[in-house]
Amino acid sequence: MTHRLPSYEGVLDAARQIEGVAVRTPLIESPALNARLGGRVLMKAETLQRAGAFKFRGAYNRISRLDEDERRRGVVAFSSGNHAQGVAAAARLVGTPAIIVMPADSPAVKVEGVRSFGGEVRFYDRWSESREAIGAAIAEERGSVLVPPFDDPFVIEGQGTTALELLEQTPLLGGGAIDQLLCGASGGGLIAGINLVMAERSSETRVTVVEPEAFDDTARSLAAGARVGHPQGAPSICDALMAPTPGELTFPINRRCAGALTVSDAEVAEAVAFAFRQLKLVVEPGGAVGLAALLSGKAEAKDRTTVVVLSGGNVDPSLFAAIIEGRFGG
Repeated sequence: MTHRLPSYEGVLDAARQIEGVAVRTPLIESPALNARLGGRVLMKAETLQRAGAFKFRGAYNRISRLDEDERRRGVVAFSSGNHAQGVAAAARLVGTPAIIVMPADSPAVKVEGVRSFGGEVRFYDRWSESREAIGAAIAEERGSVLVPPFDDPFVIEGQGTTALELLEQTPLLGGGAIDQLLCGASGGGLIAGINLVMAERSSETRVTVVEPEAFDDTARSLAAGARVGHPQGAPSICDALMAPTPGELTFPINRRCAGALTVSDAEVAEAVAFAFRQLKLVVEPGGAVGLAALLSGKAEAKDRTTVVVLSGGNVDPSLFAAIIEGRFGG
């Protein structure tokens, strides 16, 4: 594992590495959403990425660089679900075995997704066990290469290709400058990759991080000026955004964020329902936090051009049905 820091040049290299393998997901616009908010909203639909989330970008950028001996020994990763599926999918394409350490309360659809790509699952208790320690122990025992969900330069740079694409796609939609970009964060890998690109290519754009109310470690860390965690509390429906603290590599990059917002589970559920009914997209709760910030009015969209990253679509079917049918009580 390299100890170098992630960079904009690394994102450009990642774009070359994943070209033709990762999906160049669409940037979409909804007249109904624009009319409701009084501004222009462009949505990067990473729900349509391989394995259903942006995570494939970073996973493939890392795993495709393994040498022959490393591929023989395989990879190990820890994840609540989307990185798990991205790693399993990338490992299958590269031809290397993958073992994934996942919380015991992971949505069944994400566990099934990992297994469908040939990954082996090892469960742990997110409140009493350390996934990092378990992953490191497996890597040492098997000689596998550890692929972290966010604290790896190749992973961060792979995620940053999302921003390269949306900056290329915006003018094709007749868009000018992007006033603000909203993106969710767990460990912060996606928004860190985006920040690397925006700092070089669109520095005037306000990048705002959006988190679940009970898992606001990035917001707390930005306010404190250092990495801090959040109090343990009730679980959120945003299972993809439940990291305890921002990453060691990601947080220094994400300190350039112009702001931080939090959204409730009820606001997220409304956004998931809106995406299905109005946009005809299936977006998982963690992938809908940016849209939730707009719909709830916590992020002002009037007379602005806003980009929102819809980061994933791997939602538990029973939860999705409850939200769409109005049975969700969050």
